[in-house]
Amino acid sequence: MKSKHILVVGGAGYIGSHMVKELLDSGHSPITLDNLSRGNQDLLPGGRFIKGDLADSVFLNRIFSENKIDAVMHFAADAQVGESVERPLKYYRNNIACTINLLETMVKNNVLKLIFSSTAAIYGEPINTPITEDHPFNPTNPYGRTKLTVEHMLHDCDIAHGLKSICLRYFNAAGADLSGEFGERHDPETHLIPLVLKVASKELKDIRVFGTDYSTPDGTCIRDYIHVTDLAQAHLLSMDALFSGEPSNYFNLGNSKGHSVKEVIQTAERVTGEPVSYIETARRPGDPAVLIADSNKIRADLGWQPVYEDLDVIVDTAWKWEQKESKPIA
Repeated sequence: MKSKHILVVGGAGYIGSHMVKELLDSGHSPITLDNLSRGNQDLLPGGRFIKGDLADSVFLNRIFSENKIDAVMHFAADAQVGESVERPLKYYRNNIACTINLLETMVKNNVLKLIFSSTAAIYGEPINTPITEDHPFNPTNPYGRTKLTVEHMLHDCDIAHGLKSICLRYFNAAGADLSGEFGERHDPETHLIPLVLKVASKELKDIRVFGTDYSTPDGTCIRDYIHVTDLAQAHLLSMDALFSGEPSNYFNLGNSKGHSVKEVIQTAERVTGEPVSYIETARRPGDPAVLIADSNKIRADLGWQPVYEDLDVIVDTAWKWEQKESKPIA
């Protein structure tokens, strides 16, 4: 495909920075827009960077009027389930109101292609697994509800304005770039794999395992982990589809394989050669026993095929990054 100018909103975050790398490697010209509230500018592998906020409509319109932009990739969202319950208005403001600003500016400037980072949280407690795209929507927290609302908004913007979009419903993004040069950095960190590896690197003493009495083989929750580079590749394929004239669409993104919390811990111990201490505690409210994606639709429609689907590979790439980042406790 001919080189495109892509505005990557939230591009200094974990997934966004990997996306910028894939765009650069594919010959495209990314422009990263990030307010750095959660992003890290030092993790960007290149391209132009603009610091700013989607809440500022005047600033946003200036970016579109002063730069050639062919399409937008939207990664800018608050994404912590627990925080969304405690601070719902923050999530409705950032995830919905700011997205409205973005969509209005896109329509005004006739930029009518968008790849949107959605989430499996829109499905809520699964009725059946693996979860297909036609599974009923029943988000159980404000985070999931904001993402579902944006999906509805995009459907309506397609009808009203011809704004074409592809919504990618992530399951559990994990791992790090194979170069080891950048990876997952959150403060606070809430994701299982980096937390487990922080124990292996002696940055943490232990982690908590929330619930060991689920109806799963070892009693702990099972989740579907997808390597962040495979995730980024799905975005490239989605962008190609829109530029080829394909209609708006939506896809699950997962490996269609499940791994329990204890499996992740055992894998980390095997990969790192270090023990991982954990404390068994009660279940967290709202944690489903099993979340596994049915990703057949994106495989069939876009030809997506994950490359780094083995859990050992996912953990190993994250471990290389953790060794670079870790600050062991005294």
